[in-house]
Amino acid sequence: MAEEIAPRSFSIKLWPPSDNTRQVIVDRMTKNLSTETFFSKKYVLFSKEEAHKEAARIEDAGFKASSELFMKEPDGDGSSAVQFYAKETSRLMIETLKRGPTVTPKVEPGPTVPPKVEPETNGELETQTQREVEPNVISAQNGTRQEGAVFDISGGKRSFIEAEEARELLSPLIQTRNWYTKIIFSNRSFGIEAAREAGPILESIKNQLLDVDLSDFVAGRPEEEALEVMKIFSLALEGSVLRYLNLSDNAMGEKGVRAFEALLRSQEQLEELYLMNDGISEEAAKALSELIPSTDKLKVLHFHNNMTGDEGAVAISEVVKKSSLLENFRCSSTRVGTDGGIPLAEALGACVNMKKLDLRDNLFGVEAGLALSKTITKLTGLKEIYLSYLNLEDEGTKEIVNALKSSVPGLEVLEIAGNEITAAAAPVFAALLGAGQTLKKLGLSENELKDEGAIVIAKAIEGQTGLKELDLSSNLIQRAGARALANAVVSKKEFELLNINGNAISDEGLDEVKEILKGSDVLGPLDENDVDLLEELDEEGEEEGAEGELEAKLGHLNVKSED
Repeated sequence: MAEEIAPRSFSIKLWPPSDNTRQVIVDRMTKNLSTETFFSKKYVLFSKEEAHKEAARIEDAGFKASSELFMKEPDGDGSSAVQFYAKETSRLMIETLKRGPTVTPKVEPGPTVPPKVEPETNGELETQTQREVEPNVISAQNGTRQEGAVFDISGGKRSFIEAEEARELLSPLIQTRNWYTKIIFSNRSFGIEAAREAGPILESIKNQLLDVDLSDFVAGRPEEEALEVMKIFSLALEGSVLRYLNLSDNAMGEKGVRAFEALLRSQEQLEELYLMNDGISEEAAKALSELIPSTDKLKVLHFHNNMTGDEGAVAISEVVKKSSLLENFRCSSTRVGTDGGIPLAEALGACVNMKKLDLRDNLFGVEAGLALSKTITKLTGLKEIYLSYLNLEDEGTKEIVNALKSSVPGLEVLEIAGNEITAAAAPVFAALLGAGQTLKKLGLSENELKDEGAIVIAKAIEGQTGLKELDLSSNLIQRAGARALANAVVSKKEFELLNINGNAISDEGLDEVKEILKGSDVLGPLDENDVDLLEELDEEGEEEGAEGELEAKLGHLNVKSED
């Protein structure tokens, strides 16, 4: 037995900050002194050159004073020094703003309006500076940013938020005693005035944030207002170093994607990006490919339920190609056909760390399926793959399942429903089941396996110990196939669900299955079983045949027009 290793404990010193952290503080103060921000809008601004000079002077003075304090308490963690550093640099910066520049910046001709100087505390600046220092110092000390609490306002009914409520609702974010690294604003619809209240708050804490969820946060707003809100949030969060970003359910389209340009362009450390149900069209997909600067660290990318289409899929393929660490990719229900499916399948070949792949509900067809089968040979670490409703047919299905059998030894979930799979493809599933014991769930609903295919799969299950769920619903299965499946799973203690609903099993067959599995709870519902299903299909086939015969006969008639 391997020796247990006790987890390492870290003694984190918050002081002194690294040179890089100090430079971040200088840059932040330079911006506050030289551009109109939440803090400096009441004062005369400095030129960039003078602002940088003053910022460097302020930071140096604050650093020296704080270091002297730290020397008096060498056994402390440095938190007192950090707090003093924040207070001192903030105090000096306010004094500098009130004093004004030594050389007044040039302004356009016009009426002179003296700046409105109001009484102001240093609280906001102290908080901002402290939040700049602490995460960066911790990062330098133990290689990661400090995890904090989750700030979640998504609970309850969806509601509109205006300025006053936003100010009150978000106030905990700027209280120094709180340390939030994840914010969830979904299910609350922000108007422009509410966004203007939220913007400065988010800007003041953005350097501590790791995870940001802005899904469904402009619901019900007119397009123009929604886009403006997106821009405000984007600018406020620009420059944050996020690992998780969720912009789903915002009906963004290309305009929405570009409204988030500042935020997207500044993200180079993202590990998870969610853009589901966002109206990602061809143009929006191209905009995303253009605006996302780096996907070197991206592990999760979800595009479910968009109208991406083939050209959009080509654009997404360019993002995928650059995402070599991708482990979880979802591009389901995106209207991608063969012309987009082939380049997307080929691009996925670069993602050799893939563990979960979901391409359901697209129009790939056989050719894209064949391209995907070649890619699968490179994705040897796959655990789950979802390929339902892709029009793969037997030809595409066989190649994909053979690739899984030969190249993916640890596969746990395969869902491949609704692909017009017949009994002719059943042997490849039997071979997959016989190749190993890792497969836990096999979904083959809404195909055409019939009794012949069901019996082949049942035989393969007899030697399987790992399978827990089998879905063969809506496969035109009758009594013989149902009985074989029930007998195959009855003795398996770990088996959990057999779904054979929606088939054409006779009443006698249903009684047999229930008797075989008596005392077990593995049998799924049978409320959609239709014993007359095959007869109805035969009648439909006869009607279609008759119609075809009539059309053929009519086609031979020569209709002559009268002169």
